[in-house]
Formats: sequence, C-alpha cells, structure tokens
Amino acid sequence: MQNPNLTSLSEWKELKAQARAMSLPKNHLRNLLNQKDRLEKFSLNAEGLFFDFSRQRVNEQVLALLLGIAKKRKLRQNFNKMTSGKHVNLTEDRAALHTATRSFSKESVIENGKNIMPEIIRIREQIKKFSREVHSGKITGSTGLPFKDVVVIGIGGSYLGTEFVATALQFLADKGITLHFLSNVDIDCFGGIASRILPETTLWIVISKSYTTAETAANENQAIQFMKKNGIDPARHLLRVTSQGSPGDDPSKPALRIFHMFDYIGGRFSVTSAVGGVPLSLYLGYDRFERFLRGAEKMDIHAKTAPESRNIPLLAALISVWNNNFLHYPAQGIIPYSSALSKLPPHIQQLAMESCGKSVTQTGEILNVPCGSIIFGEPGTNAQHSFFQLAHQGRPFPIDFIGVIHPHHRENLITSKGVTNHQELWANLIAQPQALARGREDKNPAKFFPGNRPSSTLVIPDLSPESIGGLLAFYEAKTVYEAFIWGINPFDQYGVELGKVMASHLREQMAQKNKDPDHLFEDPDPISRFYLETLFKKSVQPRSRSSAGKQ
Repeated sequence: MQNPNLTSLSEWKELKAQARAMSLPKNHLRNLLNQKDRLEKFSLNAEGLFFDFSRQRVNEQVLALLLGIAKKRKLRQNFNKMTSGKHVNLTEDRAALHTATRSFSKESVIENGKNIMPEIIRIREQIKKFSREVHSGKITGSTGLPFKDVVVIGIGGSYLGTEFVATALQFLADKGITLHFLSNVDIDCFGGIASRILPETTLWIVISKSYTTAETAANENQAIQFMKKNGIDPARHLLRVTSQGSPGDDPSKPALRIFHMFDYIGGRFSVTSAVGGVPLSLYLGYDRFERFLRGAEKMDIHAKTAPESRNIPLLAALISVWNNNFLHYPAQGIIPYSSALSKLPPHIQQLAMESCGKSVTQTGEILNVPCGSIIFGEPGTNAQHSFFQLAHQGRPFPIDFIGVIHPHHRENLITSKGVTNHQELWANLIAQPQALARGREDKNPAKFFPGNRPSSTLVIPDLSPESIGGLLAFYEAKTVYEAFIWGINPFDQYGVELGKVMASHLREQMAQKNKDPDHLFEDPDPISRFYLETLFKKSVQPRSRSSAGKQ
C-alpha cells in the first residue's frame, strides 16, 4: 500500500516539477549564489548554531513548498507530542522522551499517567553524588587505590554518542581519568584495552538497556574473568547502566552501583541519560556534564517552539528530504573541520541510518518513496585528501560542513604562508563548499569541475559543553523531523535483529563443537558450513571447481 498522505500532497507534486527545473542551467548553483542577499535569505542563527543552506539547490519557491509540507504534516505538533510523553513509538507502544533527560524545567512530563521528571532528577543526583565521591577518593577500588581508567562496555547507542561527546570535550577532562570504549566483541579489542590499564585502578561500566546483547555479555564476562585473574573483586570495580527489571538490574549480581535508564529512551538517543551521564561525569566532572545537558535543552526548546521558517533542525530535515526524494542523492557526508568532532560522523551514522532506514510507515503501509541516507564522514582537512576527488568530480552527494570559530587551544604566533593553523583550516572550510557549488570550466576534461554540488555549513562558537550539547540535539531533532515527514517510526530498529537471530543458530553449533570436537556441522547452508569449518580448522582452503567435481 502506498503512503497517500505524503505523495498525494499538492506540494509534493509541485516539488517534482521544481526538481526538474533545478536541472536547468539557469538554476546551477553558481547562478543561484550570484543572486542578491542569497546568504541572508538562506541562513539561520539560533541557540549558538549558525546554519547556512545558501549552497543547497533550493530557491524561494522550493523553500515555500517544503514549508507547506511541514505544516500539512504537522511536524511541530508531532514534535510536541513526542516531548510531552505521547506514545509516538507506535510499533513498541512507547513514548520517546530523550528530551526529558536534559530538561531543567519545573513542568511535569507525563508518561502513562505518571510524572517522570522526579525519577530523572533522582538519577541525575545519583550520578552527581557517585562521580564526586570517585573524584574525591571516597570511592576507590578493592585495593584502596583511586580509579584512573574507566572502560565502557557497550555497543551501538550504548557508546557511540558518549564517545562523540567525550572526544569533543577531551580537553576539559581534568579528573585524572582515561576513558576507554569496549564495544566490539573482537578479542583483540579487549586485549588492547587490557594491555593499557591496571586492574586495581580500573572501573568497568556495562551499558545495556535490555541486558541481553550478546556482544556486551561476552565482553562483560571477559572483564569479570580478567578482574578475578588479577585478584580484583568485581563487586568493587563494576557498574551497570540498564533498564529497571532487566537481567542486569539484579542486586544479587555483584556491582558497585546500578543506574537506570528507561523504556522511553532509545539507545541512539540516550547520551543525555545515565548512558552518557555516568561515564561523562566521571571523565569530565558532573558540572560539565550538566552544562552539556543545558546546551541540548536550549536546542530542544528551539526545535519545539520556533516557527517552521525559523526552525533550524526542521528546515535541515526538509532540505534532507528534498535532496533524497527529489534530487535523488542517496548519501550524505558529514565533515567537521575540527578534530575534536571526529566521532560525530559515526554517531550520526547510527542515529540517522537506524532511525530513518525504514520501508514502512508508522501504520504499517509500504513506503512508495525511499527514505534514509547513507551517512559517512571524516574530519576536514583529512577528508579532502581522502574522498573529495569523488565529491568534486565523481558521484555527487550533499555535505554538512561544520566549523568551530574558537578552537580549544589558543593560537600561537607561528604561521605558515602567513596564516595560523586555525586560519588555514578555515580557508579550506570556506573554499570547499564554494568549489563544490561553483565548479570550474577547463578545456582539459580532467581538470573540469561540474559544480552544482550542494552543501550546508554549520558553525558553532567553540568546543564548550553547551555548544556540543546543542550540536547533538540539533542532529537528534533533525532526524526525528525527517521521520515525521516520511511518516515512519524513528524509534524502533527491527532491522538490527535478523542477523542476530541467524548468529544465534551459528553460535549454538559452535558451542556444540567446543563441547565435542568430533561434532559435525550440519548447517543446511553450505557457505555457512564452509566458514564454520574454516574457523575451527583456522585456515582457508576452499575447494576448486575441478577438485569438487572429482568427489
């Protein structure tokens, strides 16, 4: 079944005609950029975030039609339903209240007839008290030594957002603690971390909402055995962050503390909950974590209250849908011109692709338009020397360029070619979007650049906790608004489960082989059987066609 509520809109039909018109030479970006007041008309500035979409392939007619869709799809009303506790996650019959975790308003947030804010505040206070007791030396490891390393055990949303924030604010980490992330079940990941830490000064934080994730369970078991082998009591070195009532929320299992997260918080939206709060407060101090929350709260309020034409994440979402469904760009680059933001692209990969990588609407109708984009990125200027050949002359894709006005480290007087390092960085940040948009004529085809390649530029003032919180909340709100345009559920992730189900069957066969070396693999899929046999033989020897035919 098609989704008539979207594609039957008159604005949607008119946007198809506008997309065809955009391919005309007169609408090449080099011509659009020459129009008077282009930047003033196609940029916004709010809550410490400057959003320049003047180099997107849009004009005033396109923008008006997109805003018409926003009104007819009731985007702001739906966003307000989300933040007020309505069950917008229909497939799981849940609310989606990540915004409540950074709310400092005295207003109640009602979910299933109960005000959830007192419990959120209680957990914040619990995190504050615990982190301060660790920093003061009141809480130590089992040998009495203070903690120097914190290892986060978790995968996907249990670590990606936290790793982004920790990396962005690394220059403010003055608590004498080094943060590590153990996500992959690969034993080399565990071994690498284990080789860099002292068991007696290491705190392990196991993060899992359901506490049923196989990779996390395997790594937790490795950590517990590592501690026991080194004479360390796991009950004095292990924390858990999980949902109430999960297998991890069991007081009989040794743990220094258990912190709760809730059903109404999805993993990829969870960094402002205890998922990020516990490790970030230990790493940065609780006060800086709270500043980060307040920066996110300001952007949440803007996303909820600003009118459509002035709403930065809403407009960014509309432009993303325009690029996806009308200009047919399948991918989106995220290029932060700040090494501190190097972990932003991986976080947005999960946030966007897990939220919007859907094929059905909230009500179970098959979508008749593609939704979701392939997200990837790398810090500039590294990206320019990696994949910008494709960006300029190969298959085009929209890009978010992200700039930081004030770096954390003060500039010194050393210059190269007359400019400082930060100025050199900004020269490239300014030049690349212009070059992509304008292109260059050249008689030599190898040096011809077609241009007309869209991008947006986002600028934050600094690498403060407030700025990072606002940037995080911008991308979260943008993702939610995109999903509301398409009418999909951004809060479930059933696509993650199929491979896990198949892995469970393979795991059972491996376990049998471990118990009985003579066990023969009986997988009906001959390719899977080949790889099982290869693993236990520890060599790769596929049969040739000729030898296979002789048997």
